[in-house]
Amino acid sequence: MKFLEYTPFESLNYFLSHINLGECTLKGHLDAYSCKHVGADRKLSLSLEHEILDYLGQSSESDSSSPTDFLSSRSSRKTLIYLVLTLSHMYPDYDFRPVQAHHLFRDEEWDGFKQIFDSYLFEAAKEWSLANDDCSLFDSISKAIDEVVKLAECEIYSFNPDTEEDPFVEKGAIWSFHFFFYNRKLKRVVSFRCCSLSNLAVDGFLVDHEMIDEEDDGDIFNEMDM
Repeated sequence: MKFLEYTPFESLNYFLSHINLGECTLKGHLDAYSCKHVGADRKLSLSLEHEILDYLGQSSESDSSSPTDFLSSRSSRKTLIYLVLTLSHMYPDYDFRPVQAHHLFRDEEWDGFKQIFDSYLFEAAKEWSLANDDCSLFDSISKAIDEVVKLAECEIYSFNPDTEEDPFVEKGAIWSFHFFFYNRKLKRVVSFRCCSLSNLAVDGFLVDHEMIDEEDDGDIFNEMDM
C-alpha cells in the first residue's frame, strides 16, 4: 500500500489532531492509500491469502455451518487483504491477521456513517464552523474523501476491535470509531479514525506519574550520604 499525500487532508488533520472540549479531547486523522504494492506487500498478500484458504479448508472439515461466505469470495478476500495491509502500514507494530480481522470489519451504509459522525462529532463540528466561516465539518470531510476515492463508487467498512486491542485508542478513551472508504476501480482506500479521550483520566495519569517520580527521587536522596 502506497501512502498518498493529499493537500486537502492537511488542514482537516491539523484541526482533528487535538480538539479540546473541556472534559474531553477529540483526536482524529484522515489517511489515503493506493492499493499498489510496495516493499513486502506482495509477499505479505500471498501469505495472507494462503492463511485464509487454509482457514477455509479447516472450517469446512470441522464445521459445515461455519460462516465463511465472505471469505469464500475471491473478491471479498482481496478487499479484506487490502484493508489488513492498510492497517499494517498505519500500525506497523501490530500484527493484523485476516482470519481474525474479518470478524472486526462490518459493511456500512453512507447514512450510517453520517449518523455516527453527527452523534460523536457534534461539538467538534461547532468548533470547525466557528473557525471556518460557518463551513460544515461533515461537508468538508466528505468533499475531501470524495476527491480521493469518489464516494458514490465506494464500499464503506467500519473497523470494530475490542478497546484493549484497538491500536488507535489511547489511555482514557471514552469512544472511538474507524471507517474505511474503498474504491475498487481506483484501487484506493481512505481511512478516517477518531477517538475521544477523557481529560480527567489523562490528567490523573500525569499526576500519578509525577508523584511516582517524586517518590523515586526521594528514595534516591535518602540513600545518599549528605
